[in-house]
Amino acid sequence: MTKRPIYYDTETTGLKPATDRIIEIAAFDPEQDRSFCEFINPEMAIPQESTNIHGITDEMVKESGTFKEVGQAFADFCEGDIVLIAHNNDNFDKHFLAAEAKRAELDFPDWVMLDSLKWARKYRPDLPRHTLQFLREMYGIEANQAHRALDDVKVLHAVFSAMIDDLDIETVLNLLTAEGGAITKMPFGKHQGKPLNQVPKNYVSWLLDQGAFDKPENLDLKSAFEKAGVID
Repeated sequence: MTKRPIYYDTETTGLKPATDRIIEIAAFDPEQDRSFCEFINPEMAIPQESTNIHGITDEMVKESGTFKEVGQAFADFCEGDIVLIAHNNDNFDKHFLAAEAKRAELDFPDWVMLDSLKWARKYRPDLPRHTLQFLREMYGIEANQAHRALDDVKVLHAVFSAMIDDLDIETVLNLLTAEGGAITKMPFGKHQGKPLNQVPKNYVSWLLDQGAFDKPENLDLKSAFEKAGVID
């Protein structure tokens, strides 16, 4: 049986899963034509610089449930044999979900996940950018309220459907798996292109001290260094 795709997105207080919180989560199930969208009380102040991006204020979330409540409702929405799809999922959304679930002591299913950004980068290398809004414009999809979770989810569904054309989700998953997405070489800096096990440990330690691995886009790189034995 083919897995049922569910598109999802999160808005957060910041960029660090260890210290920031999810304040909005949305999902869209196109096969069942159902939507999920809830604010979450992060039990901390939302920084103004984050509000400037997504427009969510402390006042908007103060009466909302905590992640323990909303997270369980999200898990209930995502029942069945599904695949969760988000744009930049592997470097952002899935790490926030995991961190929030751990804090709330929620036992989430071991969902199959798919990162639409990875698909765009692999199969549309001709494009100068792969942000969701750039892809929306490129595919001629109607504008939305960018950086609000449910609006972004609806746009993602339209964009990803256009990108994969008539491929089914199982085929897409297989193609991304065959890609061999594991990081094996240093992607940036003065040691760019070197195999990870040849990058000097003092340089990796310096990156750690500088907080480079706290950035969502470098979490996979940190994991790859750990697997290579460069980071203890």
